[in-house]
Amino acid sequence: MKKSLIAIALAGTFLAGCGTSDVNNKEVKTQVSTATTAKAELGSFGVDLAARNQTVKPGDDFFMYASGTWYDNYIMPADKTRYGAFTGLAERSEKQVKEIIDDIVSRSNLNDEEQLIADFYQAYMDTDTINKLGLSPIQATLDQIAEIKSTDDLTKVFGHAWLTGATSPISGGMWFNRLDPNQYEMSIGASGLGLPDRSYYLEDSERFINIRSAYVEHIAQMLAFAGVTDGTAKAEAILALETKIAEGQWPREKRRNRDLTLNQVKRADLAKQYPGFNWDIYFDEKGYQVPQLNISQPEPVKAMIDLVNHGSLKVWQDYLTFHTISNNAELLSEDINAANFAFYGKTLKGQEEPRPRWKRAVEEMSGTQSLGFAIGKVYVARYFPESSKQQMADLVENLRTALGQRIDGLDWMGDETKVNAHAKLAAFTPKIGYPDVWQEFDGLTLTDKDLMSNVHHLRQFFNAQSVAKELKKTDRNRWGMTPQRVNAYYNSSFNEIVFPAAILQPPFFDPNADPAVNYGGIGAVIGHEMGHGFDDQGSKSDANGIQRNWWTDEDRAAFDAKADQLAAQYSKYEPIPDNFVNGRNSLGENIGDVGGLAMAYHAYKLSLNGKEAPVIDGVTGDQRFFLAWAQVWKEKRTEQSMLNQLRGGTHAPGRYRAQAPRNHDAWYKAFDVKPGDALYLAEEDRVRIW
Repeated sequence: MKKSLIAIALAGTFLAGCGTSDVNNKEVKTQVSTATTAKAELGSFGVDLAARNQTVKPGDDFFMYASGTWYDNYIMPADKTRYGAFTGLAERSEKQVKEIIDDIVSRSNLNDEEQLIADFYQAYMDTDTINKLGLSPIQATLDQIAEIKSTDDLTKVFGHAWLTGATSPISGGMWFNRLDPNQYEMSIGASGLGLPDRSYYLEDSERFINIRSAYVEHIAQMLAFAGVTDGTAKAEAILALETKIAEGQWPREKRRNRDLTLNQVKRADLAKQYPGFNWDIYFDEKGYQVPQLNISQPEPVKAMIDLVNHGSLKVWQDYLTFHTISNNAELLSEDINAANFAFYGKTLKGQEEPRPRWKRAVEEMSGTQSLGFAIGKVYVARYFPESSKQQMADLVENLRTALGQRIDGLDWMGDETKVNAHAKLAAFTPKIGYPDVWQEFDGLTLTDKDLMSNVHHLRQFFNAQSVAKELKKTDRNRWGMTPQRVNAYYNSSFNEIVFPAAILQPPFFDPNADPAVNYGGIGAVIGHEMGHGFDDQGSKSDANGIQRNWWTDEDRAAFDAKADQLAAQYSKYEPIPDNFVNGRNSLGENIGDVGGLAMAYHAYKLSLNGKEAPVIDGVTGDQRFFLAWAQVWKEKRTEQSMLNQLRGGTHAPGRYRAQAPRNHDAWYKAFDVKPGDALYLAEEDRVRIW
């Protein structure tokens, strides 16, 4: 379902000085227990060998070879649309957070942050009160929408959508100035769709026609909660409006291009360059001074302005009414939420029933724009040993050394560009586990009796903090994820790689696992995030996070040719008939996977100090390395969820991420992959970038 909390988007990339680095001279530490006494959590050395399907040739389908028995026998629970290694670890984190909350709620004499946690959770779980309130928590917003009489009135509602949960075709949030990462800057783009991607509106296959038909029915049903009559006709008009919005937007692969999305404009010049929209009203509702902006999608923003000026105000009112109800549905009565889930959960994702309410409460509370850091502080104290942080730090430095050596060995990159690449590598800042400076919640007030009020107070609290920082130097202590989040990211503006505590667990990282497993798991994830600094878009920023070209023309052309080759490779994958992986939209992630795997393998070999890895349970070191990688990406999805990922996501599905080793020579030798095998690539077709 659509999220109810409005958060400033993290403009990094997830799992996203000058001079030559001295990383090549650093010693690679023999990391992570070469002789352990404690037992690995998975199997005897850190990989679940029982998950394999050994009747499948590794060279035909490495995903099914590594995880096929698990895949064939796993039955998707009714409240899930996807399950895999990430999901399993996220569930562990979720249960740990629930234990923290239960402990807090059970105690008296709470400190201020504990009281916030207890109040929010109890308000979320108080379904009796929520059901009695029905639509009333958002009635004031619906009344304001009903009173719209001009485009200025409309713009005002768009401007405070961050607070009310309404939807706007023009969206804005504070981020970093890409030409000076020490400054904040307002970023403005086009938004406003209720379906996962513009392609859901513009493609006329039976699948998408049926989805649009179901969407019209859903819109009419949600409008009925507000007493709107003639719902079907109004829903069709809303779909027609959103189709025009979709037509005006750029495809996702174009929105990735940082050369196209860097369009800075002074506030004084904004109305001249983007006329026809009352920017004063829009920004007044946000509270920012906005001395300078970046318009990430110039033509689409102009197209949205045209729609605002020439679209029917009545249709815009119905549009806002629908989205305000739908976006807030999880915070409203159970009948409203159930109706919203029927479309956004079941129809769009194939989810048969909602997640338990306590899980939804934990999710709502765990974000960076909620109480996530208050909970995360306790989570780290209970579940994240400092020894794991040190071992992770060692791994990061080993990967840094490996990438430095690989840069030196590149035959397609010249010396001038290598100097800049080494400078960027040396400047990487790793953040591991949790922030050095924790988010404070002074001045925030919540209650255990009013969920919507709590959400509004949180939105106002974080918006006020953002406004207060607008003209100050950027905060480099900031984290874009909470410690209990199972993920990682790269932030190009700060040239930083960030690994929350929750991902530093099996199957990604286990201090008692064989080193090959940790290098194939978390080592490759570290390499993936480092790789984002050198992918097709991250490579457009330098060591200081400034977007500029630090390449020679010849080297950039050589890199682009390899990137094009990888995009074409992934675009051949067809998870659903007639629906392929978008190799161009997922290119940054695929470069991260292929490059990260190469870095991690290189670092693993260095860690052996010239010795041969032992054979364990009949599995060689290289086989353990690649199996660990493949099992990190084991997953099972509903078809609807797979379609959402193909059209709305930036990552290839896990099944195809697991096949990334087909670009690495060592994998062919480790599993005896031969010409004629389905995944076999001739040496000249294997993409080797970093």
